[in-house]
Amino acid sequence: MSRLLTIMRSVRVRLLVIALLPMLVLLPVLLGGTIWRWSGKVDALLVNKVTGDLTIADQYLAKLIESSGEQIDAIARSLELRLALEVDAGADFLAGEEERLGLDFLRIVSDGPEAEKWPVISSALAGRWQSAIDIFVRDDLASLSPDLVARAEIPLVPTQGAVPTERTVETRGMVIHSAASVIMPDGTRAALVGGVLLNRNLDFIDTINDLVYREQSLPEGSQGTATLFLEDVRVSTNVRLFENVRALGTRVSAEVRAQVLQEGEIWLDRAFVVNDWYISAYEPIIDSFGAPVGMLYVGFLETPFSAAKRNSVITLTVAFLLIALASVPVFLRWAGHIFRPLEGMMRTIRRVESGDMTARNMLFEDDGEITQVARHFDSLLGLLEERDRELREWGEALEHRVEERTSELQAAKQRLEKTTERLIISEKLAAVGEITASVAHEINNPVAVIQGNLDLARSNLGEAMQHAQEEFRLIDDQVYRISVIVSKLLQFARPEEYSGADNHIDPTEVARDCLVLTHHQIEIAEISCEVNLNSRAKIHMSRTELQQVFVNLILNAIQAMPEGGDLRIESHDDAGEVVLIVEDTGVGIAPDILSRIFDPFFTTKQAQGTGLGLSISQQIVSRVGGHISATSTIGKGSSFRVGLPAVKKSQEPELDKLSQ
Repeated sequence: MSRLLTIMRSVRVRLLVIALLPMLVLLPVLLGGTIWRWSGKVDALLVNKVTGDLTIADQYLAKLIESSGEQIDAIARSLELRLALEVDAGADFLAGEEERLGLDFLRIVSDGPEAEKWPVISSALAGRWQSAIDIFVRDDLASLSPDLVARAEIPLVPTQGAVPTERTVETRGMVIHSAASVIMPDGTRAALVGGVLLNRNLDFIDTINDLVYREQSLPEGSQGTATLFLEDVRVSTNVRLFENVRALGTRVSAEVRAQVLQEGEIWLDRAFVVNDWYISAYEPIIDSFGAPVGMLYVGFLETPFSAAKRNSVITLTVAFLLIALASVPVFLRWAGHIFRPLEGMMRTIRRVESGDMTARNMLFEDDGEITQVARHFDSLLGLLEERDRELREWGEALEHRVEERTSELQAAKQRLEKTTERLIISEKLAAVGEITASVAHEINNPVAVIQGNLDLARSNLGEAMQHAQEEFRLIDDQVYRISVIVSKLLQFARPEEYSGADNHIDPTEVARDCLVLTHHQIEIAEISCEVNLNSRAKIHMSRTELQQVFVNLILNAIQAMPEGGDLRIESHDDAGEVVLIVEDTGVGIAPDILSRIFDPFFTTKQAQGTGLGLSISQQIVSRVGGHISATSTIGKGSSFRVGLPAVKKSQEPELDKLSQ
């Protein structure tokens, strides 16, 4: 990072930035803005084109609907139909007209429920012909012809992005529904009704596609498509799902459906159609009831236009880069006459700053202003080097004297600190030694009297003692506590008298025993205990002493978690020693207190402790060649680690003999 900053601050870079800024910054910005506007114009032209395509398709569909109505009206008014009805040959005549006009059905409907159901029939019975798009359900189609039911059924194809549906097949039919008024031989008015089913009507949709997208109307590689939707299902399309399989039954995206069918608006934008992106236009198809029941779609493949835009951008970018590459050497050559002398001076300054007082500027061939400045700078550097040499000599002499005095002071300070520490410890131990005997005598005797009278009171009270059993238990606990405090004082002052016999013991067994001894305290404090005792090695020390160390660490952990917590006890073998770990999730120990927890008589429990527990534990562990350490984090807990030398396999038989 620092090297990059140095390069950016160099004279060479600054001159190049000044020279190349218009070309490398302003020109790319101008070029990018021009490309962006050009791309926007191209997109607008594509949208305008697809809008025109949709207009053509819409006009064709409207013309087809209108033409169907006119044809039905012409038949209804024809003399041939009137004559056929008079001789009771109307059915044959209508069958012939149906085939001639390419209709899927042509029939006469009188006034009744069907007339009330369809607005086009109601209008015809009122004397006005009408033609519209209507949706026929399966029963409507079946009443006309079983063939129409089969043609209308289109299995739905799962389509990504479409509205979820439980339907698997589209059974409804989209029909150009036309009706015109006809006078029957008895003088009554009826309706001549005809229609064309648009489901799977590939000739209809291909005609729209050929009309909208004639040859040469699109660039090479693009292709136009047209589709008729019944709601959001493709019922007639020339979009291919595979090479020769049309995408019938696929569905439009939920976004397009919402805008076109629900909001009744035209969609003009790019859209993902089946398997590719198209410039698309969708418009709603309104039935005779005035409700949107489907969509008319036209669009063309976007890929050729995107490729053309991409190629144009690449061409302009490559041309710009070539021009820039051709221009940079020229600028470098012109700027070199300025920045090379200045860079030489900057290198010299950096060498001087780093301590090289012999650094000098390079000699230049020309005799310009910059060269004259460089020579004058060299003369100043010579004077500076001489002054620097003198200062260094004085500094070295002074530094040597300071180092001598500092070394003497540090040695004296270390000796004083060690002497002070030994003196303090000696004074404490001496004081403890002097008072221990009198403390034991003065305290143990009254304690013995109290304990004896307590036992006598129990004996005299008999069963009446049950009423004060809790009070007697509390007195016993306090008497026992006094005895423990006196015992710790004696043990600290005369540890050799309490060391016990050395044994070859299993620390895992001792740890389990300690857990049994402290089980009651752990339960009362509502502490969950995790035990991982994986040590297999044995150690050489007193079982009682190790038990004392373990119990002291467990009780300290319990006291550090007054509101409950987690206690983890672990043992494992590590590089020739047995490691015992007691870890809690208590309040933690502050760093300034952590450094003093093993000092004799230091305690944070005030009246509740003597400050000897951890100090005695450290003496016990150190006496067998082990070590004990602690780590802690405020608010997260503490961890005590005890390392004890493991007994080697070859020593176990000998130690067993000694213990016997």
